[in-house]
Amino acid sequence: MGMRGKVEQQLLANYENYYRLAYSYVRNENDAMDIVQESAYKAMKGSSKVKEEEFISTWIYRIVINTAIDFIRRHKKETMPGYEPEPSYEDTYMDFDVMDCINRLEDEDKAIIILRFFEDQKLENIAEITGFNVNTVKTRLYRSLRKLKIYLKEYEPRHEGV
Repeated sequence: MGMRGKVEQQLLANYENYYRLAYSYVRNENDAMDIVQESAYKAMKGSSKVKEEEFISTWIYRIVINTAIDFIRRHKKETMPGYEPEPSYEDTYMDFDVMDCINRLEDEDKAIIILRFFEDQKLENIAEITGFNVNTVKTRLYRSLRKLKIYLKEYEPRHEGV
């Protein structure tokens, strides 16, 4: 089986993971599916660039992340200034949304948090996917967790007189 076949196999085996990753960026089912489809096209088209089979997975994750970021940037330009669309989800259990806090992070930090805690990737894999060395991933991860802690505290209810 050639590299193209191996890339196709990886795409099919991990489609749901790529979808969840894309969805964590855009929080819209249709947009997430579009991102995964565009990523799959890019991966199939560029499959000859992959030299080692062991790098296919991290290479595809990187494509999905970059495609999601590009999608967000493209659509920010298309929306009217000052217009904030209504979220496409309903949260009836919490007064805050963790994803809102994660979305406040820089793109690279957001990718690290999502890959580590939503995709359960090891730090070494995250380093390969993001192009950072492992120590940089650790530093950015812990810095991002500190930021998230601060952002989440902003959502804590203020209890007066309790």
